[in-house]
Amino acid sequence: MSPAQLRNKFPWINTEGVALASYGLEGEGWFDPYSLLQGLRRKVQSMGVIICHGEVTRFVSSSNHMETTSGEEVTLKRIHEVHVKMDHSLEYQPVECAIVINAAGAWSGQIAELAGIGKGLPGTLQGTKLPVEPRKRYVYVWHCPQGPGLEAPLVADISGAYFRREGLGNNYLGGCSPTEEEEPDPGNLEVDHDFFQDKVWPHLAQRVPAFENLKVRSAWAGYYDYNTFDQNGVVGPHPLVVNMYFATGFSGHGLQQAPAVGRAVAELVLEGHFQTINLSSFLFNRFYMGEKVQEYNIL
Repeated sequence: MSPAQLRNKFPWINTEGVALASYGLEGEGWFDPYSLLQGLRRKVQSMGVIICHGEVTRFVSSSNHMETTSGEEVTLKRIHEVHVKMDHSLEYQPVECAIVINAAGAWSGQIAELAGIGKGLPGTLQGTKLPVEPRKRYVYVWHCPQGPGLEAPLVADISGAYFRREGLGNNYLGGCSPTEEEEPDPGNLEVDHDFFQDKVWPHLAQRVPAFENLKVRSAWAGYYDYNTFDQNGVVGPHPLVVNMYFATGFSGHGLQQAPAVGRAVAELVLEGHFQTINLSSFLFNRFYMGEKVQEYNIL
């Protein structure tokens, strides 16, 4: 859409600085992630899946040593048992396994380290870490009686700020990712309300003048499983820990991509290769090779 078309469709938007806008006409929207999660959990439990809550503390594995054609010695590992510390207990539960899928989100880098990933010499495949770490992000809900109203879609501004309508009562939900220099301490989930005042609100009010007058009603913080290499997902097996598969590092896009990634990993486990969608670009090897699949649109 041109700026004129954008103003005509959404007269409440200030188009200053906008050369072109994208507007999805179908197949787009938003949904409640927690409700979707609960629906998926109940479905798989009805199919016999047992869900346990605990913390992985150790992997028991066997090793085989081999030499590559270039003369580099590498160690192949296979995990046989996972030790899980159960909630509200000092004991751990040993779980025998044939396959380990590392979908631990923001903590998947720590899980990979437990399996010995990244503990070799720098610059080698064995020394290549899984570059996924927790990054804290804030979400704010505000009230604005003169706001865009029911016709407001999800708006992602060129500044990085975003918002969407929340319910039917002139409430809106949104936020903005901090710069690298502004990254908050991920050691807690406390909300920085000054961040909204100083970094989010000015961008909102510039793009939607009605947001000059708003009142924040609530806020919360959560974690991105942030891929520091290229902000994109990691999907598929580790080349050396041969029965650990990854589904992590989506840097805020995980819920959108989860159905496709779940199918892709299932195909790898069951068939040995991708079938429906070829996700080879997102394999772990790219970290060692230095081949980025850069994701620029992180909100």
